[in-house]
Amino acid sequence: MSIENIKVPDLGDASEVEVIELLVSVGQSVAENDSLLVLESDKAAMEIPAPMAGVVKSISVNLGDLVSSGSEMLSLEVAGDGDTKAEEAEESSQHSKSALAPETDGKGVAAAGTAEPLADPDSSSGQVEKSATTSATTSATTSATIEVPDLGTDDEIEVIEVHVKAGDEVAINDSLITLESDKAAMDVPAPQAGIIESVLVAVGDKVKTGTPFVQLLSSGPLEVSGSESESESESQSKVVTNVVEPAPKQVAAQADSPGAQTKAESEDNNAAVIEQRSGVYAGPAVRKLARELGVNLQLVLASGAKSRIIKEDIHAYVKNRINAPMAESAAGASIPDIDFSQFGEIEQLSRSKLHKLTAVNMHRNWSTIPHVAQFNEADITDLEDFREELKPEAARKGIKLTFMPFLLKACAKALLEHPQFNVSLHSSGEYVIQKKYVHIGIAVATEAGLVVPVIRNVDQKTIWQLAEEVIELSEKARERKLKREDMQGACFTISSLGAIGGTGFIPIINAPEVAILGVSKTDIKPVYRDGGFVPRKMLPFTLSYDHRAVNGVDGGQFATYLAKLLTDVRHLSL
Repeated sequence: MSIENIKVPDLGDASEVEVIELLVSVGQSVAENDSLLVLESDKAAMEIPAPMAGVVKSISVNLGDLVSSGSEMLSLEVAGDGDTKAEEAEESSQHSKSALAPETDGKGVAAAGTAEPLADPDSSSGQVEKSATTSATTSATTSATIEVPDLGTDDEIEVIEVHVKAGDEVAINDSLITLESDKAAMDVPAPQAGIIESVLVAVGDKVKTGTPFVQLLSSGPLEVSGSESESESESQSKVVTNVVEPAPKQVAAQADSPGAQTKAESEDNNAAVIEQRSGVYAGPAVRKLARELGVNLQLVLASGAKSRIIKEDIHAYVKNRINAPMAESAAGASIPDIDFSQFGEIEQLSRSKLHKLTAVNMHRNWSTIPHVAQFNEADITDLEDFREELKPEAARKGIKLTFMPFLLKACAKALLEHPQFNVSLHSSGEYVIQKKYVHIGIAVATEAGLVVPVIRNVDQKTIWQLAEEVIELSEKARERKLKREDMQGACFTISSLGAIGGTGFIPIINAPEVAILGVSKTDIKPVYRDGGFVPRKMLPFTLSYDHRAVNGVDGGQFATYLAKLLTDVRHLSL
C-alpha cells in the first residue's frame, strides 16, 4: 500500500479556478476515472477524475477555495507500486486537460486530444473559426471559412446587412455582416486580413452559432483545418465521458425524447455543475439564462443527461407558465380570434421580435408581481432655472443638457438613502440580494420597439458625464447598436413620457428589479406659497414597486425624498 498525492492538472492559461463541489469524502473508495471534485472558471466547469483507484485518506481543499495547476487536492491510499502509480497519475493528469483553457503548441494552435474552452455567452465577437489539428501553420494563400461566433443562444437570428462582396479586401476587425437579435444588432468582424472569395449569406437569411457566412482568402499564417472534426470529437468525448454519465432514471426519459441528450451535450460540452443549495444540475450558460428570466431552477423539469437542465427546459417552463392561466380558465374566458374582414378591409402586420419579447416580459412581470403605485409631484421650477443657466456652458462643452441627468442623479441618491429599493428577491423568497452598486436603466422608444440601456455607477458620475452617456446610449438604441451588456445589470428603471404628454401612468416593474419610476409631462400649475398662488413648474411622477419586497411606508418615503431632491437641487450635492 502507498499514499499518492493527487494534484490539479494543467489548467493552461487559467491561473486560479474555484472549487464549487466536492464529490468524495475521507474514507470513501473510488475507482479509476471516478469524479473527485468540480472546478469552475469564468467560462466553464469541469469534473476532475481519479487517475487511479484507491481510498481517500485526506482532502486538502474546501468549497470556495481557489486552486491552480499543481495544487494538491487530496491523497489516495493505493495498492501496488507507488512509482508506477505516480507515472500513471501524471499521464492521466495530462489527458484531463480541462475545458477551462486549451493546451497550445506554442504557435496558438490547439493540440490534438485537448478540449476547446467554452465560448463566453455574453461575447458578441471573438473567435469565429475553430481549428484543431496537429499540423503546422502555412504561409501560402489559404481559403478559410468564416463562421458566425458564439451568440450565447441556439436560436437563429437574422442577417440585416452584408458589408462585403466577393473581391473586397478586408483588414482584421473590419465589419463583414450585421446580425439582429431580439434586442440588439451586432457587427461580426473579420478575424484576419484577406480577400473575400465568396459571401455565403444574404440579407434576410437566418443564421446561428457556427453558420459559415464568408470564404476568406488569406496569404498570412493560417491554421490549417480539416482534421478538426475527428480530433475535436475525441477531445470533447474525453471530457464528457469523465463528467456527464446519464443516470439510470434518465435513460428511459431520453428514449422517449430522442435527441435530448445530444442537445444537452451540444449546448455545453463541459461538465454539468450542481447549483449549491438546491442540488440542481445546470451549466453556466443555462444558469445565466434562468437568472435573466427570473426562473427558479428547482421548479424546472430536466431533460438533459444526469438530470441536467438545458436551455430548452427553461424556455419550455416559461412558455408553460405564460400559457397556464389560459389553459386553466374556462373556454369562454379567453379571447377568440375573429374574422375582422367581414367588417371591412384589413391588413395583417407582423410584429417584430422585440415587440413580441416585450409583450412576453410585460405579461410575466404584471401577472407575477404585486404592483403598488405611489403618485407624487415635484416642484422643479428652480431646477429648470438652474438648467437654463447651464446651457451656455453645455454649448461650450458640446453637450446637450436635458432634464434626464438630474433625474438620474436624484434617483441614485434616493436609492442610497433607501437601500430597500436597491434589492432583488431571491426565487425562494427566503432572502433578498442587496446591491452595493447603483446602475439605472432608461427606457428608450425605437422604431423596432422599447429597449432599456443601462447607465452604470450613476452615483459616482457628474451631471456632465451623465448627460454625455444618456445621449450616447439613446443614439445607440435608436440605431440598434446596443450590445447585450449595455442592457444588463440595472437596479432601477426610469420610464419618461415627458416629451409625449399625459398627467400620469403606471409603469410595469422590470423584474428582477423591485421598482420603476414613471415620469410624465411637466405642467405649470398655481401653487399656494407665502399667502398667495404663484405659477410653478410641477413634474408628476409615479413610483411602482413590488409589494413583496417594499412596504407602503417605504414607497411613500422614497417618493417624498425624491420630490425633495428635485425641488431643491442643492440637496444633490450633500
